[in-house]
Amino acid sequence: MDRKEHIAIFTTASLPWMTGTAVNPLFRAAYLSKDGERKITLVIPWLSLKDQKLVYPKNTTFSSPSEQESYIRQWLHERIAFISGFDIRFYPGKFAVDKRSILPVGDITEIIPDEEADIAVLEEPEHLTWFHHGKSWKTKFRLVIGIIHTNYLEYVKREKNGRFQAFLLKYVNSWVVSIYCHKVIRLSAATQDYRRSIICNVHGVNPKFLEIGKKKFEQQHSSNQASAKVAYYIGKMIWSKGYEELLKLLHDHQKKLAGLEFDLYGSGEDSDQVKEAAKKLKLTVRVHSGRDHADPLFHNYKVFLNPSTTDVVCTTTAEALAMGKIVVCANHPSNDFFKQFPNCRTYDDGNGFVEATLKALNEEPAPLTDAQRHELSWEAATERFLRVSELNQVFARNLDKNPSKIFASTSLNLQKNMEDTSAYFHYVALGFETTRRAFGAIPGSLHPDEEQCKELGLATHMGRGGSIKISD
Repeated sequence: MDRKEHIAIFTTASLPWMTGTAVNPLFRAAYLSKDGERKITLVIPWLSLKDQKLVYPKNTTFSSPSEQESYIRQWLHERIAFISGFDIRFYPGKFAVDKRSILPVGDITEIIPDEEADIAVLEEPEHLTWFHHGKSWKTKFRLVIGIIHTNYLEYVKREKNGRFQAFLLKYVNSWVVSIYCHKVIRLSAATQDYRRSIICNVHGVNPKFLEIGKKKFEQQHSSNQASAKVAYYIGKMIWSKGYEELLKLLHDHQKKLAGLEFDLYGSGEDSDQVKEAAKKLKLTVRVHSGRDHADPLFHNYKVFLNPSTTDVVCTTTAEALAMGKIVVCANHPSNDFFKQFPNCRTYDDGNGFVEATLKALNEEPAPLTDAQRHELSWEAATERFLRVSELNQVFARNLDKNPSKIFASTSLNLQKNMEDTSAYFHYVALGFETTRRAFGAIPGSLHPDEEQCKELGLATHMGRGGSIKISD
């Protein structure tokens, strides 16, 4: 009875890939473990060398999971002011080039031993369960919480035959999330709706950005202020990340914005096309390679533009607000959380964008109050997460589960319970290579290959208890 509850946080990416599902679950693990009341394990993908070269920036690669863990912990140590007490474990993953995503290989529920399987937090539950073949998450864990990070439907709509693909994906997402999650947290209303879901932003801001904001207001009259007529945007340089909307706004309103300058920062597949489009504008639009948003280069910008409508809760918008900048963003559900801050200015159309941008460039940002800084912090995000997930209540209950079975029911309950039946159908369908390929899985992803088994210290096929634990 004295055993601490165990929370396993599974996510779809890991540093040094600077994506939201690599960074935010890492901070969540650190802050949930801060008070020492719970045992926290962060479960992240391990990629073989050939996939690391495709995913990780600046030719960063790792020869072992322990080497990557050291990198991750060092990165975190430089950003938080306390010693984090969580574990890190790795599951086999493969990079799907067509989806630009890391997908799990094998039954990753087995990374956590049955005796520790209290609570699972699935960061991007649809992504983690599309091709899942193994024990039902709800049978393995007392409580499974899904956190919806990504507006997949909006991305898919922009592809060829996107409307039809989005229609199918909507139902697949609803299916796998409902059969594998007890609770669902949507970061904003910009995500697909799900049964048993609640909307709550359970993400915070890297503490470094709040520190930058404090120092900036202390040095408000610094002599090296950037020009008040320069605004900037930072994001992965692909059209769907806001660049299409931004360049169209600048193109359509060149006369009204004459004399202003815009700096765009990012790296990505569409960098060359973005640069070409920017050159055709009569405005001064400079396109730069991607950088860390905390770089001193950004400290003296006053106005941050974010026209994206594909985000769920934009991390760079939160960072800009934390640094004390005025943010001009679309009046869109993804930005609802930010509207409470006085430096957030929203617009509904092109004329509104021009008006908000001109006004922001001619005003000074309002200083953040202590309460506003707290609302942006990971401390507040953790409080929100604990409140909406009701973890304490769940752990107190003696929920019935039988870890020795793949599913909670085998015969009578299976026939009566549509959810168990659906989960069983998913289990059977995803157990065949041809079916998996039809669903869009990576070839050979039913079990980890020999290379990954060797790298992770697994048996030829990942069996019960065959996970690797990287100790502190």
